[in-house]
Formats: sequence, structure tokens, C-alpha cells
Amino acid sequence: MAVRWRGGFGRLWASAVVSRFGDSLRTAALPLLAVTLTDDPLLIAAVTACGFLPWLLFGLLGGAVADRVDQRRAMWGVDLARGALVAGFAVAVALGHASIVLLLVLAFALTTLGTLFDNAATTLLPTVVPTEALAGANARLMTGQQLAGGLLAVPLVPVLLLWGAAWPYAVDAVSYVLAALLIASLRPAAPAKRPPRPAGSTLRTETADGLRTLWRDRVLRWVCVATALTSVAIGALIATLVVHTTDWLGAGSRGYAAALTAYSVGAVAGGLLAGRLAELTGRIRAVFLAGAVQTAALLALGTIRELWALIAALALFGLMGTVWSVQETTLVQERTPPGALGRTSSAFRTLTVGGTPLGALLGGAAAGWAPNAPALLAAVLFGLATASLAGQIN
Repeated sequence: MAVRWRGGFGRLWASAVVSRFGDSLRTAALPLLAVTLTDDPLLIAAVTACGFLPWLLFGLLGGAVADRVDQRRAMWGVDLARGALVAGFAVAVALGHASIVLLLVLAFALTTLGTLFDNAATTLLPTVVPTEALAGANARLMTGQQLAGGLLAVPLVPVLLLWGAAWPYAVDAVSYVLAALLIASLRPAAPAKRPPRPAGSTLRTETADGLRTLWRDRVLRWVCVATALTSVAIGALIATLVVHTTDWLGAGSRGYAAALTAYSVGAVAGGLLAGRLAELTGRIRAVFLAGAVQTAALLALGTIRELWALIAALALFGLMGTVWSVQETTLVQERTPPGALGRTSSAFRTLTVGGTPLGALLGGAAAGWAPNAPALLAAVLFGLATASLAGQIN
């Protein structure tokens, strides 16, 4: 079923795209700032780890809250708060007060707020598009985000840095405010009616219910296991990609920007391919195929010491990464009972994203031994994740 841009989806899409544009400026600039503050790979990786750790601490709570509150208000309120934080960080960078500790604090604070925002966004989408159009809506959201983030924002980072180190963060702060305004103006066409909560229901019991719902569904359970393994792998890779590019390949900041752009080009193509591939193979087979291709791409990335190999591998990795993400998100939305999507999706995210900080620290330790070791570690983990899905293919 085709996705209709009217009825709220257009503004939700625009908000996601604007926010991703700013986020991509910040996430691409932070590692480059970190390597100017320290040459310790483990400390550099810790910045990424702090950007995912809050999911372990607050992810389940964020999902339960998302089922209780007005998702729109939660989202625009969180974006305004994140905009204020990033604006303050931009001022600190401009005044020369940046430090590794400040980077760690910023990453942790932004993701803590993001646990509520992301769960609210997942819960809000089914209220603005029909169930039959969820896969297409997820694909369009992810494709738009990659276009804005990877193809527009990342190549712009070196230009902004020429103007001053604070510029990527200042633009990110503005993007949060614009995204908040778009969400605040959104009016879902048919808000989902929430069933009444049982007497005595608490946030604690509701978070436990989300875990039970996830565990009882065999397909969601195994997709969750596989995605958790890939999250550890991705944490190891992204936390040390700047070291891999600048140290092992000697490609500098331009090579790093080119690698991120290649990933985004592939991710955009993956958004265009995801729906068609799922129609041909089914969602689980599409995830299995994506994992197998990503494993091969990581092996090439970790063994071929050429910039062209890094660019080609990351493009392929990004393509199949979007295919995986679209199917994974749609499966959770399709298979979760009404009124429980926030806490069930938060359980899924907490168990999967929670492995990323561990992967970041493992990657940092591995990079201290050899700069290409994190990519090879990621390949092993992706291979295990793909193998774990073999039993779910009918």
C-alpha cells in the first residue's frame, strides 16, 4: 500500500530528516574533535559508548512512558531540550573549553533524552499511516534520513570546520528546534485509542510486560538476538572507524568523510530496495541475506588496506543495513499487540542497542592492538548473528 504524505506523515518525515541532518553533522564532527583531544583509542571509543549506554539504563523506562503520554508533546519537548544542550556545547567549543569529559557527558545526556524520543516516534508512526503502509513508511523515513545525513550533512562537515570547530554543533542545535516545531504542528489523522491500564499497573509492571511480549513471539525473539549481536559489532566498528581511516589507511579527515558518505549512499539505496526485497523473499529471509552480505563487506574492510575498498565495503554495508533495519522495525510494529508498542519496542531496542557500548569498548581495545582488528571482530559477530536466523527461515 502506498504511503500518503498527508495526514501527518509528511511533517513527521520532515522532522526526522531535519533532525538527522543536524545529528549527522555532530556525530561526524565529534570523533574528529576527539582525536585532537586524545590519542588513546579507548577514550575515543568511550565517546561512542556513552552515546549508547543510556539505553541500558533508561531504555525500558522510556518505552513505558511513551505508551502513557502524548507522543507528540514528548517528542517536541525532548528536541527542545536537546537543542539547548547542543547549543551550550557549541559555545564551549567556540571558547576553547572542549574536553573528552565534556564529550562523554554530552553523548550520555543526548541519548538519555533520546530513549523517550525514539520510543515515542516508533509508537506515533502507526497513528499516522495504516498498518499495510508501515514498511513503506519506515523505508521512506530511513531513506530521507540517510539522504539528509549522509549525502548532505557529512560532506558539509569539512567545510563547516574551516569556518570554526563549533559550527557543526551550532547547526545541530538549530535543527533540533526546527524539528520540534514540525512535530508540535503535527496532527495525526486517526490517533490510536489506548486500552485502559489494569488496576495497579505501574511503570515497572508495564516494562516487564514489554519484555514478556517480546520473548513470547518466536520471530521477534530471534531477530532481537541477531540484532543484539550486530549492535555489538557496529559499536566496535563506528567507535574506531576514524582510527581505521586516519591511522591504518592514512586517509585523513577527507577520507573519513568520504567513507561516511559512501555508507550513506548505500543506505539510501537500501531504503529503495528494502520493500521490494521483502516482497520477493519475506522479511526474515531479507534480514538473513542482509546479514550475509554485511559479513562479507566487513571481511573486505578489515583485510584490504586501500581507501577504495573501505568506501566500497561501507557502501554495501550501508545498503544492507537499511534493508535489515526496515524489516526489523516493521516486524516489531506489525507483531506487537495494540497499546503495547512503546514498551515492546523499547524492550527490543534496549536489548539490541544495549550491546553497542560494549562493542565500542571492545573495538577500542582491539584497535590498540591493530587498527583493522575491530572490523574483523565485527565480521565474526555479524556471521554469528546471521547464522542465528537460519532456523527462522521457513
